Amino acid sequence: MKAREECYSCLEGLLRQAAELAAEQSELKDQVIEQGLQLLDKEFSTDKTTIVVATKLHRLVRELTGNRDPYRQIKEAEVAMAVELRRSVGDDTKWNLRDYLVYAARGNNIDFFMAIDDIIKEIAKPVEFSIDDTPELERKLTETKSILYLADNAGEVPFDVPLVRLFGKYAPVTYVVKESPVQDDITIADVEKFGMTGELPGILSTGTDTPGVVMDMASPEFKTSFEDADLVLAKGMGYWETLEELPARGKVFHLLKTKCKPVADSLGVNLN
Repeated sequence: MKAREECYSCLEGLLRQAAELAAEQSELKDQVIEQGLQLLDKEFSTDKTTIVVATKLHRLVRELTGNRDPYRQIKEAEVAMAVELRRSVGDDTKWNLRDYLVYAARGNNIDFFMAIDDIIKEIAKPVEFSIDDTPELERKLTETKSILYLADNAGEVPFDVPLVRLFGKYAPVTYVVKESPVQDDITIADVEKFGMTGELPGILSTGTDTPGVVMDMASPEFKTSFEDADLVLAKGMGYWETLEELPARGKVFHLLKTKCKPVADSLGVNLN
């Protein structure tokens, strides 16, 4: 999905937020923002995805501040909240596929632009799918031999686990995370740090630090796994923005909340 003119202000907000999180000294923050705005002006184009530009901004922030993981504290708060909410679920053994999808979708309310209290309120709201391909997914599951589950934010993992386990009854599942920190996305190191290794099946990284996945930057191992998978479940807007650029394969199912109008428009649904 190519950027739209209104995406510029969102990317600027992203830059300012990352700089605020990455640096303590006001002079350094100002320097990061100044250079970041220069980079944004140079790189922003409606011929590119926002993900490509965002990746370059995040790399600049990390390089200038020396802070390898500016969103670390946000991830810790998200995971703690998600684990607590997971305890309140109760027995999920009688759920059907849509129930598992709804629960996983609740986790996609997690957004690093929102306060934790606001996220908790959003998660409690009813989930209605504007586009519902559950029957097609159910049919696809019965004939699949391998599944990739493309993970999004760190706090979403506890919401993903029940669906991942259900998928595992149909075929081997590989849970895909980011190689290194970007925004609040779950990484290889986070999975171990937060004690999630035992909750998940095989784990693979995209091999890079882009939100979603920019295939030109992804590892050969990930590219091969993506090509070979019979079914791909992609969480979050980042994967929609990047995978939507690829030729249709008939095997990628997206699970997301549309948190900005350009993405909502691209899907033909209402905001949120």
